[in-house]
Amino acid sequence: MGFNCVRLTWPLDLMTNDTLARKITVKQSFESLNLFDDALGIQIHNPKILNLPIFNAFQVTYLIGIEPWTKLMVILDNHLTYPGWCCSDNDLDAFFGYPNFDPVIWAKGLGKMATLFRNVTNVIGMSLRNEPRGTRDYPDLWFRFMPKGAEAVHAANPEVLVILSGIDFDTNLSFLRDRFFNVSFTDKLVFEQHWYSFSHEGGAWVKHNSNDICAKIIGEVNHNGGFLLDRGFPLILSEFGTDERGVDVSGNRYMNCLVAWAAEKDLDWAVWALTGDYYLRTGTKHMVETYGVLDATWKNVRNSTYLQKLSGIQHPFRGPGLQEKKLLLHPHTGLCVTNNHSGNVPTLRLELCTKSEPSTFNPKEGILWINKMCVETPDVAGQKVKLGVGTRCSKLGQISATKMHLSFKTSNGLLLCLDVDERDNSIVANPCKCLTKDASCDPASQWFKVL
Repeated sequence: MGFNCVRLTWPLDLMTNDTLARKITVKQSFESLNLFDDALGIQIHNPKILNLPIFNAFQVTYLIGIEPWTKLMVILDNHLTYPGWCCSDNDLDAFFGYPNFDPVIWAKGLGKMATLFRNVTNVIGMSLRNEPRGTRDYPDLWFRFMPKGAEAVHAANPEVLVILSGIDFDTNLSFLRDRFFNVSFTDKLVFEQHWYSFSHEGGAWVKHNSNDICAKIIGEVNHNGGFLLDRGFPLILSEFGTDERGVDVSGNRYMNCLVAWAAEKDLDWAVWALTGDYYLRTGTKHMVETYGVLDATWKNVRNSTYLQKLSGIQHPFRGPGLQEKKLLLHPHTGLCVTNNHSGNVPTLRLELCTKSEPSTFNPKEGILWINKMCVETPDVAGQKVKLGVGTRCSKLGQISATKMHLSFKTSNGLLLCLDVDERDNSIVANPCKCLTKDASCDPASQWFKVL
C-alpha cells in the first residue's frame, strides 16, 4: 500500500512493571481477558509468540524473520502509562504530575525501551509521549520535564530520533515560538503535531464555507506548529484521519484540506490507523476501527479512494537526493494534473503524481504549463481543457480563500474554474462553485494545489 513506517504504540507499564512484561505470556494475557478465540488464532498463525512473555512478543516482531531490506521503519510511541484506550482530558496519566504520570518513572521507562532497541536499525525514532493534555498541561511543566525524557532516550540510544509532542492533545506547539528547547544533542530532534476534523471549533466543517474554514484552520495549524518548518525544524504530522466509510461530511472536507496542506509542506506523516478492528477496546470485543485503512478482516482495504488520496502525499516532492518536481495536485483524489496523450488534441487529465508530467504556475503570470505546453481554456462550460503552445495560452487566477480554485473568464464574461470529470478523470471547465458563504456546498472537485 506504499507505507514505509509504523508508529507503534506502547504503554509505560511495559517497561516499569516486570510482572506484566516478563512473567505474563501472550496466551495468559489473552485468556485472562476471555479472548480465547483470538489466542487460538495466534496459535494457528503465529505460534512462536503465543508462549512468549508480553515484552518479548513485542520485541521479537522486529528481530526475527524479516530481511533487512524489507523492514518497515518503526517509531516507538509511548502512548500512555497503563494498557488501555486513549485519550481524554480527565485521564489520570494526561500530563506530567498527574496521579499516573510520574516524570521520573517515565524517563526511566523511556531509557529502558531505548536501550532494548538500541541495535535494531529499523527502529529510527522514539516519540516521548502521545498527546499531552488535561487542565494542567502548562508549557512551563512541558519545558521542565520533556528535556529529561529526551536526554534519557539519547543517553540510551545516540542514533535514534527524539520526537516531541505538543500540548492540547498535541495540537499546540506555539509556545516554542519564543522559547528554545535546550538539550545536549543536535540534529536528531523532531516535533510532531496532530490534526483531526474535531481538533478545532466543533462542527466547523459543516457550519462554514469549505474554502473559508479550510483557510482559517490552516492558519491555526501553521500558527500552532507549522511555523517550525520555516525555522528549519523537522515536523511530522503524526496523527490524522477520518471515518473511511465516507459518511462523515466534516471528515471528508477536512481531509481534502489536510492533504493540500501536507503536500504543500511536503510533510512526513502517519495516518490513524492501519487497524481493522481491536481484540478489545473499552470493554468491547472486536470493535471495528472505522478510521482503519484495513477492514475488519485485516485482508482488504476499507476504502480504496481514501488510500488513493493518501498516495498523493506518500512520495516526497523535494529534499536531499531528489530532483524537485513541480506538480499540480488534486487533493480530493490524491492525483496530479498531466497531459492526456491519447487523443488527437492534447488535453488535461489526472494521473498518479509519480507518473505525472511536471507543471509550472506563476500566479503573477497566470499561465499554467504542463511540461512545455500551456493551458488553453474553452469558452463553453463542460468542455475538456486543452493544451497548446504560442499565443493561445490562457491566463488563470487563484481565487477563493484557499487559492485552490484556478479560474478564468470566457470571452462573454462567464467565470469558469478547472474541474474534474469523475467519469474519466479528465480536466474540464465548469462554473466556479462554493467560493464563499454557502456552507452546504463542497468545492473539492475544483481544488487544485500548486506544488
